Amino acid sequence: MATKKLTKEEVIRLERDLTKYANMMDSLIRIPFTKQGIGADAALSTIPIAGDMAGFVLTCYAIYKAKQIGVPQAKLNIVLKMALLDAVLGCLPFLGTIFDIFIRPSRKALKIVHTHIQEEYEIKTDHHLVHPFLHEKLEHMQRRSRFWKNPIVSWLWLHIPDLLGLIFITIFVFLIWISGTLMWQWM
Repeated sequence: MATKKLTKEEVIRLERDLTKYANMMDSLIRIPFTKQGIGADAALSTIPIAGDMAGFVLTCYAIYKAKQIGVPQAKLNIVLKMALLDAVLGCLPFLGTIFDIFIRPSRKALKIVHTHIQEEYEIKTDHHLVHPFLHEKLEHMQRRSRFWKNPIVSWLWLHIPDLLGLIFITIFVFLIWISGTLMWQWM
C-alpha cells in the first residue's frame, strides 16, 4: 500500500499504466467500437498448465499496480480469487481458453482501481483510459504543437483503431459480396 498520498497526475499515470497492462492481458485484439476483446491471457492459456500459471503470475502484476495506487487488499481479494479461478479453469482443454476470454481479472482490477480513485482522489473522468497508448502520445504531442489540440484532430487520433477496424470490416464485407456475386455468376 502507498505510504504517502499520490498526486492526481501520479494516480492518472499509474491508472493509465494499469489500463495498458489490462488491455494487453485481456483485450489486445479488440472488436471495433466495443470494449470486448481477446488478450495475452487467452493466448497463454493455449499452452497447457504453464500458460495458465504464467497468466496468473502476470495478473498478480495488475494487483501490484493497484496496491501502488493505494487500493486496500480487502478490495483486491476478489481479483486474486478471480485470477486463481482463471488459472484453475484454464487447465481444462479448450474450455479453459473460452473461460480466459470472459474471466478477465486484470480488467476487474482496473475497475476496482478506478472506483477507488474516484472515491479517494475525486477523479471523475475516465478519458485517460480510452485508448491509453494513443491518449498518452496525444498528450505528448499536444505539449509540442497546437495542431494536436484541435478537437477534430484529437478525436481522429484517439479513434484510429475504431476507424481502421471499420475500414477493415467494410473491405471484408465488400470482398465477401464480390466473391459471392462471382460464384453466383459462375454457377
